[in-house]
Amino acid sequence: MSDVTHVSTYPLHTILEEAAKKFPETSGFDFLGKKFKWKELNETANAFAKGLQDAGIAKGTKIGLCLPNCPQYLIAYYGALKAGMTVVNFNPLYAMDELEYQINDSETEIMVTLDLKVTYDKLGHMLARTNTLQHIIVCRFTDVLPFPKNLLFPVFKAKDLANWPRDDKHMDFGDLLMNDGNPDTVDIDVQNDVALLQYTGGTTGVPKGAMLTHANLSANTEQCLKAFDGVKEGQEKMLAVIPFFHVFAMTVALNLGVRIAAEIIAIPRFDLRDTIKLIDKKKPTCMPAVAAIYTAISNYPKIANYNLRSLKKCISGGAPLPVEVKKKFESQTGCVLVEGYGLTETSPVTHVNPMDGRPNKAGSIGLPVMGTEAIILDTETLAEKPTGEKGEICIKGPQVMKGYWNKPDETTKTMTDDGWLHTGDIAYCDEEGYFFIVDRIKDLIITNGYNVYPRHVEEAIYKHPDVEECIVGGLPDEQRGEKVKAWVKLKDGKLLSEPELREFLEDKVSRIEMPRDIEFRTEALPKTMIGKLSRKDIIAEEVQKTV
Repeated sequence: MSDVTHVSTYPLHTILEEAAKKFPETSGFDFLGKKFKWKELNETANAFAKGLQDAGIAKGTKIGLCLPNCPQYLIAYYGALKAGMTVVNFNPLYAMDELEYQINDSETEIMVTLDLKVTYDKLGHMLARTNTLQHIIVCRFTDVLPFPKNLLFPVFKAKDLANWPRDDKHMDFGDLLMNDGNPDTVDIDVQNDVALLQYTGGTTGVPKGAMLTHANLSANTEQCLKAFDGVKEGQEKMLAVIPFFHVFAMTVALNLGVRIAAEIIAIPRFDLRDTIKLIDKKKPTCMPAVAAIYTAISNYPKIANYNLRSLKKCISGGAPLPVEVKKKFESQTGCVLVEGYGLTETSPVTHVNPMDGRPNKAGSIGLPVMGTEAIILDTETLAEKPTGEKGEICIKGPQVMKGYWNKPDETTKTMTDDGWLHTGDIAYCDEEGYFFIVDRIKDLIITNGYNVYPRHVEEAIYKHPDVEECIVGGLPDEQRGEKVKAWVKLKDGKLLSEPELREFLEDKVSRIEMPRDIEFRTEALPKTMIGKLSRKDIIAEEVQKTV
């Protein structure tokens, strides 16, 4: 199944220049109530690029961004690209060993972070612990806070501010901007120059840096623009509730937000109540998020007290969107909430349900985005499977990565010579070309020789009106090889017994799929850094109990 429409590509940073040219005086970024115009954002990114060049930093140098959603992220991201550098995204919540590994593996020489202890203190140690890091650029958090927060923060939150050394290993972000703001033009080979190293567990093994070129990222921005049918340049508000350092937010909230000159309303850390109040007050029109966030919003006990009807176009990615969550959220907001699909290796979006009035199939990841081909292959023979039959989904398109950084063997395992990417996900395609993800190959549960797909069982459990969250996974079992277990969190105030849930599931799953164990939890289930439910973590917890 394919859509071979040509997709435009360009140096990624030019979208910021276009936004500033078309809408110079329009607000482009709203951070905790302080607003930044497009002209100001572009001029500051130019000054950052010039500051890097004046410091002698060459094209192709790796620059790490270890920042939450904030104006400095946007400025440093596009400013570094203007200077021809390669951005490497870092999660500010990484542990020391994770930071050390990624800095060394990516050969990051410069790191940009905030003057907050939670981010700086770990990175300060990296100057001595890593082989490659040479400098840390420190951004002052108070510089982007609105009045009077900028004055009050150093007084009441002084313990949160880092004490960083003023030496030749450190650069002050503000000082770096003190120049004429006219960076030297850098020639960008959009097809080959790597704009971003985005780290992922990928389809196998240890974290790997997916090499995403300017062409990959700009193509995916255009593909997302086409998918978000009906958005109007300079008139939208994009709520950035998931972190820019994750590839989903980086493309859909940041790059697409800049491409359409939407006002990007950035949340540095997700908080359910604050997010709901923000939607009510700021009236965003677009929101990319993970299923767990939509679930939490729709189940908020006092949701009826807030007006969420400014939302028009929402996309769920990163994890399956339960059908019941989609229906409930759409009824509460009046928006179109569609499920999409992608991988870090595809910049990331490859599929999305239509927003233009065509069928929007619940439970489906939708249709391939513009210029993208997708096929289903037999996992053993690699033969293409007929319509309706399950196999591995493989992707080809302009958004597919150049390869894994310094890992040619891993690249060869994942990509074919003619550009097909093996995703590691099991799916099927229906007669109308809509794709349905069944599960990841590695998440497949094999019990008594039968295949059980956790997502199918989770969908059945979510149909119970008292269930808020659930994860289904496979655990080692001497008799069966693996057994199916479900972890369930109920909505506040609800009571449900294991026999009652089993009775509810009887006509929805087979005897093989029926969980052997059901564990009810009162606390939220474990989630990843972007808020999606983490099957890997809950299974690791379970395995640890038996050690």
